[in-house]
Amino acid sequence: MKQSNPNQGPEVSGPETDPDEPVAPDSPYLAGFGINAGWVEELEDQYRVDAHSVDESWSVEFGGVVEPRAIRDGVRPSSPSAGPAPASANLAPLEPVSTPAPTDAVGARLPIEPTPEPDEIRGFSNDLPNGGMGGFDQGSAPVVPGADPAALLHQADKHARVLRLIHSYRARGHRIAQSDPLGGQSTYFPELDPAHYGFGNENLDEPFIAGDLPGGSVQTLRQILTRLGKTYCGPIGVEYTHVQDPGRKAWLRELMEEGQNFPSLDDGERHRILEKLASAELFENFLHTKFLGQKRFSLEGGESLIPLLDHIVENSPAFGIREVVLGMAHRGRLNVLANILGKSYEAIFSEFEDSPDIDVPFGSGDVKYHKGFSSDRRVATGERVHLTLTSNPSHLEAVDPVVEGRAKAKQVHAGDTDGETIVPVIIHGDAAFAGQGIVAETLNLSQLNGYCTGGTIHVIVNNQIGYTTTPSEARSTLYCTDVAKMIQVPIFHVNGDHPEAVIHVTKLAMAYRQRFGDDVVIDLVCYRRHGHNEGDEPAFTQPRLYRKIREKESVETLYLKKLVAGGRISREEADRIKKEHHDALREALQVIHSRPPGPDESYEPRGPWTGYSRTRPDEQVETAVAIERLAQIATGTAQVPSYFNVHKKLQAILDARAKCVAEGLAIDWGLGEALAFGSLLLEGTPVRLSGQDSSRGTFAHRHAVLVDQDSGEEYAPLDHIGENQAHFEVYDSLLSEAAVLGFEYGYSLADPSSLVLWEAQFGDFVNGAQVIIDQFITSAHQKWGRMSGLVMLLPHGYEGQGPEHSSARVERFLQTCAEDSMQVVNCTSPAQFFHVLRRQMRRRYRAPLVVFTPKSLLRHPKAASPIEDFATGAFKEVIDDPIAAARPEDVRRVIACSGKVYYDLIEERAKRFADREYEIAIVRVEQLYPWPEARLLEAFGRYDRAEARVWCQEEPRNMGAWTFVRDRIQAIVGDKVRLECAGRPEAASPAVGSPRIHRAQLQALLGEAFGLDD
Repeated sequence: MKQSNPNQGPEVSGPETDPDEPVAPDSPYLAGFGINAGWVEELEDQYRVDAHSVDESWSVEFGGVVEPRAIRDGVRPSSPSAGPAPASANLAPLEPVSTPAPTDAVGARLPIEPTPEPDEIRGFSNDLPNGGMGGFDQGSAPVVPGADPAALLHQADKHARVLRLIHSYRARGHRIAQSDPLGGQSTYFPELDPAHYGFGNENLDEPFIAGDLPGGSVQTLRQILTRLGKTYCGPIGVEYTHVQDPGRKAWLRELMEEGQNFPSLDDGERHRILEKLASAELFENFLHTKFLGQKRFSLEGGESLIPLLDHIVENSPAFGIREVVLGMAHRGRLNVLANILGKSYEAIFSEFEDSPDIDVPFGSGDVKYHKGFSSDRRVATGERVHLTLTSNPSHLEAVDPVVEGRAKAKQVHAGDTDGETIVPVIIHGDAAFAGQGIVAETLNLSQLNGYCTGGTIHVIVNNQIGYTTTPSEARSTLYCTDVAKMIQVPIFHVNGDHPEAVIHVTKLAMAYRQRFGDDVVIDLVCYRRHGHNEGDEPAFTQPRLYRKIREKESVETLYLKKLVAGGRISREEADRIKKEHHDALREALQVIHSRPPGPDESYEPRGPWTGYSRTRPDEQVETAVAIERLAQIATGTAQVPSYFNVHKKLQAILDARAKCVAEGLAIDWGLGEALAFGSLLLEGTPVRLSGQDSSRGTFAHRHAVLVDQDSGEEYAPLDHIGENQAHFEVYDSLLSEAAVLGFEYGYSLADPSSLVLWEAQFGDFVNGAQVIIDQFITSAHQKWGRMSGLVMLLPHGYEGQGPEHSSARVERFLQTCAEDSMQVVNCTSPAQFFHVLRRQMRRRYRAPLVVFTPKSLLRHPKAASPIEDFATGAFKEVIDDPIAAARPEDVRRVIACSGKVYYDLIEERAKRFADREYEIAIVRVEQLYPWPEARLLEAFGRYDRAEARVWCQEEPRNMGAWTFVRDRIQAIVGDKVRLECAGRPEAASPAVGSPRIHRAQLQALLGEAFGLDD
């Protein structure tokens, strides 16, 4: 838990026992005859203050006591309200609003008949030993000498039932909360009915023990129901008793119950709410009339989102927050851009006009309601808050982990280890929050090391419909928010037509997030005034719902009426506010009609991206590292503290790595990667690697984190290889592809100076993150102008392991390659891998890098590199055949390939053509995209006398790189020679399950590659 600060409110310690648990008559809380001794003492003090404040049956028991116990013990009794400062001290003073009296709720809703007492005392069984007294002796252990045990038990049982009722309101009050502006909420829930506990109207003015309910330790049932009803059954419904931490529950409970869940706002705050509602509504109305029929995905019906977000931004400095990273879908996005981030009306209107003068300098561009934006907003106190709205696709909720990763990178860069100054805020839709699995994956990230951002404020714009799908069709849960209970965070359901309640909930959410560093969910229950888009007719499928919505006044109208009726604002002042906003909209439209828009500067690299080029450099970059430095790194990877107990087998591997460099032996893949990471770290480049089992490596080749065999302590040698080195991080991720890849992509958006890598357990599983790949990684630069240097490591290779452990789907990545969208490599040596990783960071250019990494080659003796290959040269996009290149005039067949199949080819060539290997040139295409045309021209030109040219791949012909390279290589070799393909037969599944068939297919494709009939 984070340390408290002045903005977090006082610390509230949790009770030793959970006060929210219902107290049964036979609970151990009830000592003696079912009565807690401390409770009796409190009741005694209450009796001494006012004898009529307790049930008359107790007067006999207390009659012989001369003075209150506290005074007798030398302590002055405090008033019921005395005690530690309430947790609400850090919020604005709270005041209740009028709600129906509990008398009406009890008497009118459900007639209550007196409940006859059964033969057995309620809650106790006469079958129990000693007449239900358990191990207590009725004659020897009375609470007060001479008391009637049955009467005491009956009285205790009534108090226990009241405590159960209090707990039910805390746990279930949301079931009848007035949180639906359309009035669709339930009005009755059995566990909230006093009759359920045996109480009727005649009990309303009886005093009962109220436990920790504010208002006194003893209150009448009427007082108890009034406070509980206002707190939990008004326009705010709260779910928080599922939170397992007692301290957090107690903190929330005190905040809410002290002020009965309603804010006390001054007129300035009320005017600001009205102004934001007016600006939100006028903006939508203006777009609707001026750009008729164009899609804008209106916020109408959910306008309270704008004052909610405005409150977060305006109050961020008071909580120590200096930056907010936002993510949201398309609904209401334009409104948020205009009224929260301050994107100019002119810029937004220009996008509606689709002016030919608008220059899209980087590719396809995107529709206006997908684009991101960032700004520095000056709040009322004069302080600045940086706002970032992350670009997103229409794939709902896909942006969630991207926002989290982006926020995490910003926090790390700022040294904000607890996430107190940079806060992610994600705005969801109700149907998507319940329906999209990536929501649960992202929530699961929230409390994990390496991914925690100190808490996210989730706001659900719950318009109670998903396109045309109703909630009953969209989810199996009671609320759209139920998935969030998995991480035990509070959930606030608030009526969007009660903007002051919305602001109160926002205050609670911010305070909770900052105090506990945890997520919090605001369910903004509202409605959608129009169809899914402005050209859609919702009454086709929801006629009754939209009949009701058409009759509803807007939230701005309702709130204005309330303020005018209360004398908080004049109608003239409200009209002035509206006129100012309307005039600004009208003038902005006139501006874009009178002059062409200027260049959009929002896409220029700024902040950490300053100095990075959008254009791929043609020149090579030096990536070699001196042997002395390589030796330092290799030695460092084998060193651990003296007390650290490394597994014996693993220590041998580490020692062998150090020996390889020291003695000039061949470097395998695991060491080659470590040398790349280590060299970058020593140059000041942080390295972050995450993925499933990435610390050790799926194939036990990395061992980046060592585990003490006795204590279980972890140690990362690469984080200790030199003074002033950069930080090395490696995380074993949760079992998710989509959320983790999205997180790392988001991280790379905010930190171009770090090498950020995501590794798939097997490349086959990368399609679990296909949305992240398609909508962000491969196209974000072309759509939104956003660069990323993310590296994806995808184990790929056919080794007879079946269709689920063979293919990273090379073809799918190549299909999306265009406009320098990314880089795709399939390296065949550790040195090549070393150089391509270093190239990724040494250039002032960033594009995603996809690396198809090996499995069987990790320890293949021929797939090792001499130390000289690391100390000289750079990454080679194409590697010529050293044997054939020595006698190019004798080459009769050229085989081009990429990746692991190269080693199958050279082995087969050595076996079949031992005395004339030079006749067959095997050219390795190490980089598939950007296509290395110039270097392939050079290689193929060297063998212009060859009679046959073949592309060889281990994948089926309808997969792999064949369809991508076919026309490109054919253009290089010309029309005189037809390019052939040697590969597995076309197939629906990427690989066979039978090792026998696998081997047969391999032999067949090798035969085709060499032109053999057998």
